[in-house]
Amino acid sequence: MKEIVIKKIQDFLKDYQTSQNISTRWGVPIVGFASADDTMFDQLRSVASPTHAVPKDFLATAKTVIAFFIPFPKSLTCTNIKNRNSSVEWGVAYIETNELIRQLSMYLLEFFNSRGFQSHSIPATHNWDEEKLISDWSHRHIAYIAGVGNFGLNNMLITDKGCCGRVGSFITSAKIAPDIRADVPACLFKYDGSCRKCVQRCVNEALFEDSFNRFKCYDLLLENVKKLSSIGYADVCGKCLVAVPCSHINPVKKKLQAESIDEARSMTSK
Repeated sequence: MKEIVIKKIQDFLKDYQTSQNISTRWGVPIVGFASADDTMFDQLRSVASPTHAVPKDFLATAKTVIAFFIPFPKSLTCTNIKNRNSSVEWGVAYIETNELIRQLSMYLLEFFNSRGFQSHSIPATHNWDEEKLISDWSHRHIAYIAGVGNFGLNNMLITDKGCCGRVGSFITSAKIAPDIRADVPACLFKYDGSCRKCVQRCVNEALFEDSFNRFKCYDLLLENVKKLSSIGYADVCGKCLVAVPCSHINPVKKKLQAESIDEARSMTSK
């Protein structure tokens, strides 16, 4: 079942990009699976939000949570490097990817329902407390539990395809084997303290090594809403995701691979 679901998601995304009504393009998604009974879901109430939901709050028969990361291409992230405000392309990608996730979730609902399983989908965004700016279902934390990636200093999920992209999740009564979470950081700062570029990239002084001011971050998002009003509601920024080592790769994995190669060469030269 796992392989079938992954291929369904990948094929849907591939076909979706042939639509004439969108301009955004995406890479091959990363898909992960978690048991709905994983104790990590309960821990999110102390990590993410005191009122964070668990899968069975949405679906009493929940057995599996599916999470997916939809990566953006370098051609898109390059548009968002310069200037204080987000690029039009970045804003359009945000809007179009949210719609993609909505339609993908509907597709998965039909797929599982046709096989006799119950399912529940959750919107890609705007499902938070607008005063506290905290979500009761954090797709990023769910994706971490499902083994899709690990958190960076920029609070984004760093996957093997970086952090530039969008995350979604889906709950089903189908029982699918869970994936293993990575126990090695994907963020260079968290790994060995060698990188702080995302902090340097923050344009509204909201991100620091030891803290994050979500309200100052949100102020910038609302500033971009006004700047990009002609394309729709794009409460985006993304400056701390672009032009950093983790934009499109897992930099720690790359570093470890390079060190392993260097060590092997050193051994053979002796």
